[in-house]
Amino acid sequence: MKVILIKDVPKLGSRYEVKDVSSGHATNLLIPQGLALAATPDALKRLETQRKQAEAERKIHEDLLVKNIKDLDGKTITISGIANDKGHLFAGLHREAIAAEVQKQTELQIDPSFLDMEHPLKELGEHTVEVKGGGKSAKLKIVIEKAE
Repeated sequence: MKVILIKDVPKLGSRYEVKDVSSGHATNLLIPQGLALAATPDALKRLETQRKQAEAERKIHEDLLVKNIKDLDGKTITISGIANDKGHLFAGLHREAIAAEVQKQTELQIDPSFLDMEHPLKELGEHTVEVKGGGKSAKLKIVIEKAE
């Protein structure tokens, strides 16, 4: 059975891909959990429209980032987090939280997907996060302080 993935599915594919899966897997897991839709001709037309719209939005965000990348280079962002006595955060800082804090402190909007991080930040102290987009990059200094 052919399905259109609505969300990224580990070991199967990423969003907007059309995949051929077994009928049982599609009807019992993917479709009920909202991960996929049956690949009907109407759904394929909508998929193409959504894919183009998402690509256009990403292009707009990338163009905006290229304009603002010089302003971001070398900026220091300070974030408070709840940590134990050893300096380990109870909740790691993910891309979305860092992007929101950058927007809050610098008034520059960044798409979280442009932040180059291998894993969430889980330690107090200074960290360097690279912002990449449009062939340019900038380095942000993230300072994580213990919340009182």
